Amino acid sequence: MAETDVLLLSLDSCRFDTFSAAQAAGSVPNLSAVGPLHRAQAPSYFTYGSHAAMWMGFTPGVEGCTDPWLNPKAGKLFRMAFAGRAGQDSDGFQLQGANLIEGFRRSGYRTLGSGAVDWFNPQSETGAVLGAPFERFHFAGNTWSLEGQLAWIEQELKETPNHQSTFLFLNVGETHVPYWHVGASWPRKPSPCIAFGGDACDAAESARRQQACLEWVDGRLAPLLNRFSDGTVLICADHGDCWGEDGLWEHGISHPATLTVPLLLRVRGTPIAATPSPSQSRNVRARLWRWRRGSA
Repeated sequence: MAETDVLLLSLDSCRFDTFSAAQAAGSVPNLSAVGPLHRAQAPSYFTYGSHAAMWMGFTPGVEGCTDPWLNPKAGKLFRMAFAGRAGQDSDGFQLQGANLIEGFRRSGYRTLGSGAVDWFNPQSETGAVLGAPFERFHFAGNTWSLEGQLAWIEQELKETPNHQSTFLFLNVGETHVPYWHVGASWPRKPSPCIAFGGDACDAAESARRQQACLEWVDGRLAPLLNRFSDGTVLICADHGDCWGEDGLWEHGISHPATLTVPLLLRVRGTPIAATPSPSQSRNVRARLWRWRRGSA
C-alpha cells in the first residue's frame, strides 16, 4: 500500500479504559504500533451519530489539545469544503463532496467499507445511509464477523488497481455487546451488559470480556495494519459503554463513559503525538514537505 492510502477503523463500543488496560498488559501490540494512545471524546454516544459526524470530518478529539487532527476543532484530518470552521489543516486531506467518502472518490480513490453492527445494514432504510457513499460496501450481518470482513477486504484490495489509492473503512463489532468473538471461552448470551440493567449485568465481567475481544481483534488485524503502515491510519471507537456508572448500562445515552474513547493516529506513515519533541516535529514537517512536493 502507498503513502496516499487511508484506513479508518472504528472499534465499536470500545471504552478508553479497556484499550488502556490492554495496552498496559502488552496484549494489543499491533493496534498500539499505529501511534500513541490518546484519551479522546467521541462526537456522539451511539453508532449512527458518531459515524455520521466522522463522515463530515469530526473525528474523536482530545480535550484541551490544540494540535490539528487530534482536535478536529483546531484542524481536521479530513476537511470537507464548507463544513465547519477552517482550522490548521492544510496538510490533511482536502475533500469536496457530500461526505468524506464521496470526497475520496472524487479524488480518484477506490472507497471500500465494511460494517458489523446493524446501523450499517443496507436492508434497512436507516442502515443503508452510512454505507451508501462507498463504491463497494460489505455488511457483516452480526457483531462477531471480523474474519469474514477481513476476507472480503483482502479480495477487494486484490482487485484494486496498483496505481489507484484506497480509502478503507472498517467497523469492528466484537467489542460491541455482547462482547464475544469466534472461539471465545464464554457463551454469547446472556450479555453482561444490558440496557437499563438487570440481574445478568456485571461490570467486571463486561470489562474482562471486552478486553479479551479487543486482544483477539488485535491479533487478526496485524496483516491489514501492516499493509497500511506507510499510509494514514486512524483508529478510534465510535463510543463507549456504561457499566453501571450512575446506574446506567450500555450506550445510546450521553455520559462520560459513552463519550470517552481511544484514539490512535498515523498520518502518511508518521505516528501523531499530542506534544511531539522538537526532533519529532522536524521529522513530521520534513515528511509532510516531501509529500507536498510529490503531490504537486
